[in-house]
Amino acid sequence: MKTIGLLGGLSWESSREYYRIINEAVAQHLGGVHSAACILYSVDFAEIEHLQHQDRWEEAGSFLSQAAQRVEQAGADLLLICSNTMHRVAEAIEGQLSIPLLHIADPTAEAINAHGIRTIGLLGTRFTMEQPFYRGRLENKYGLNIVIPSQAERQVVHEIIYHELVRGIITSESRQRYQEIMTGLISRGAEGIILGCTEIMLLIRPEDIQVPTFDTTTLHALAAVNIALATTFPPPVTA
Repeated sequence: MKTIGLLGGLSWESSREYYRIINEAVAQHLGGVHSAACILYSVDFAEIEHLQHQDRWEEAGSFLSQAAQRVEQAGADLLLICSNTMHRVAEAIEGQLSIPLLHIADPTAEAINAHGIRTIGLLGTRFTMEQPFYRGRLENKYGLNIVIPSQAERQVVHEIIYHELVRGIITSESRQRYQEIMTGLISRGAEGIILGCTEIMLLIRPEDIQVPTFDTTTLHALAAVNIALATTFPPPVTA
């Protein structure tokens, strides 16, 4: 079994989901009391969040690159950044490593393509929805058409993530608001929805919307298990 490296704390609410999903998948595949060989480095999210909203991405990249190097030095065979938004600095991190970095957009796009979907809605932080580092990879590498909410709706999605989800606050009101926003994306042609922030899976369940949802946290974690075990683990049910 290869050792999975997790760059977490971005936030820890989703990092623990990575740890759970990875270990459950390994146990399911190998049986008995098997669990994953993994290394988790958890940063203080307050420091990262400050740099994000100050548009200090180069500093954030340097900070996380140092953490990623520690994960590699501890014995990881591959690295996952447990956050969609912080793939904004994925190239900077990857450039400091000699182990592969598993980009969160890749298993997500592969699952979307496997469903035969071409036009997909995207929810996430404002950074993920608006900047090209994530959307561009989906569009240019995988040929997907990305639909995002209006500016006002993007702000709602963003604020719920930072004011509630990263703090473990889950409310029916926020779920309903996300459902309304997703319904709007469907009316504009979206055939499915990317849950493009690793905490959104804590709020939105497959049964909350009538089209397939693509939970990036689970897809990313299971892709890591596939690499670690040299197997093909079945994708999660999305609808």
